[in-house]
Amino acid sequence: MIFQTQDPKSLILAILIGLVPTVFWLWFWIRHEDKEHPEPIGLIVLSFVVGALSVFLAVYLEKYSLNFLDKDSDLKILVWAIIEEVVKFSAVFLIIYRNKHVDEPIDYPIYCISTALGFAALENILYLCGAFDTSGATVGLLTGNLRFLGSTLLHAVASSMVGSALGLAFFLKKRKKRYLYVGLLGAIVLHSIFNLLIMREGGKNFLSVFGFLWVTTIINLLIFEKLKRMGKYNPVLKEKTI
Repeated sequence: MIFQTQDPKSLILAILIGLVPTVFWLWFWIRHEDKEHPEPIGLIVLSFVVGALSVFLAVYLEKYSLNFLDKDSDLKILVWAIIEEVVKFSAVFLIIYRNKHVDEPIDYPIYCISTALGFAALENILYLCGAFDTSGATVGLLTGNLRFLGSTLLHAVASSMVGSALGLAFFLKKRKKRYLYVGLLGAIVLHSIFNLLIMREGGKNFLSVFGFLWVTTIINLLIFEKLKRMGKYNPVLKEKTI
């Protein structure tokens, strides 16, 4: 196990650095939630934990896919993006399916983001442990090009696209699955482009990729505001499921 090979100080540092960005982003996104009908903190934490645990399923599926894919191919990048986005949404589904607390459009992206940040937290910790184990804590951070910052934002924004799509379809009686598929497709495309640029350029264009993610974040924030208005303009909120 990777944790068994870690120097205790490096392991603690990896956990802290892996968690801090995700907790910050979780706070950032929750601030944009509907203040009149906030989601239970316990359910947010549960979503975060389930998202973290789902990393193990994603890693297993990604390793299994190498039996059929060239490890250096662009197809692998696409397949792994599909695996991670589907696994993250599956984790979200476990939380929100027939959940009475999911009663507003804004709730979908909130739970999607909470789960995605849990996923990103453990993924970052595992990544940092690998980097620290081979080159030491400081050098590991530098050679990692602060990947964990981009990865955290990527997971949050990609899953927000799925949640926002479901939120926009909240009051529709039909075509909800179409919105879900469009959201998942957008998340997979964004995820694939990010990984492709980072892996091909070795992180040299990290700042430009990070800037692109921020533009996408701003777009998602605008959609958040629309979802909040949708909830306020519909006083009778019936219990919804996917």
